[in-house]
Amino acid sequence: MSDAPLRGQAALVTGASRGIGAATAVALADAGADVAVAYASAAAEAESVAELVRSHGVRAVTLAADLGDSSQAAELVTRTSAELGAVDIIVNNAGVTRDNLAVRLSDADWSQVIAVDLTAAFVICRAALRPMLRNRRGRIVNVSSVGGVMGNPGQANYSAAKAGLIGLTKSMAREVASRGITVNAVAPGFIETEMTAALPDGTRRSAVSAIPAERMGTAGEVAAAIVFLAGPGATYITGHVLHVDGGLGA
Repeated sequence: MSDAPLRGQAALVTGASRGIGAATAVALADAGADVAVAYASAAAEAESVAELVRSHGVRAVTLAADLGDSSQAAELVTRTSAELGAVDIIVNNAGVTRDNLAVRLSDADWSQVIAVDLTAAFVICRAALRPMLRNRRGRIVNVSSVGGVMGNPGQANYSAAKAGLIGLTKSMAREVASRGITVNAVAPGFIETEMTAALPDGTRRSAVSAIPAERMGTAGEVAAAIVFLAGPGATYITGHVLHVDGGLGA
């Protein structure tokens, strides 16, 4: 197999300015893909990721978008195509949290998380699938969460959105498999990112104690799973949810 199996392909990664999204953008570049680094507000961080992408000898572009606005979400596909050519790979990674117990969760915090974490992914997939169906090829990977599989106290909105991504993944996979398009998801567990770094020490210790692997995962480990699902070794895998959680959901 080529050491650049994705050479000549164009990928769009949302939430790519940091964490799992940044690691995925760089890993896709290492596999040969050109990458659109989509971000919400962290322009400097996104450009740093783009520079890392370019260091692998491929093209990169940074694209700002408010994914709470469906029109901006859909335009990411058009903008990526204009800059890099037809989009072959979509990674819906962007997500926000607005944590609170369900009885205290405001309508606004519910709606914002659903809009960014679930609706934007659907809108991006819908926009990307039209040309993918014509071209009879494409890879979509949605980043869900162990919270979408098991639920998590204080995250009814987040867990609902991430569970919704799993249902979206499975339904779309059945719709487009005959056209050479795969749609899969990854469900990360506790991963070392800026979000988990902000957890209180007691919460971190409790989280790690529940993981059979006895450690948090890394963004690179999730990125490796995403690149596999986007690559030639996963052509007969679709509608699957790959858990990257150290055994937490076993």
